[in-house]
Amino acid sequence: MVDSHSLSFDILGDPGNEFASKLGLRFTLPDELIPIYRSFGIDLPACNGDDSWSLPIPARILIATTGEIIDVNADPDYTVRPEPLDTLALLE
Repeated sequence: MVDSHSLSFDILGDPGNEFASKLGLRFTLPDELIPIYRSFGIDLPACNGDDSWSLPIPARILIATTGEIIDVNADPDYTVRPEPLDTLALLE
């Protein structure tokens, strides 16, 4: 994504949602939802690289090169996302 969009900043990849778990931003799907996901051809264990049926809570964490946390936005409702222009303003 960094290369294809010529981004000047890094994006964290998190196979297995391990980092999300350490931040408290990972949840496991309830058993009753697994067949529904499977019916749509979604295989979370294959995507995650582990046996879990887990997903990260959508989050945007902006960290300065100094290590200072500039901003955090996390919401369990995946339809609630920060405005891209707000993110760009914070990056500037």
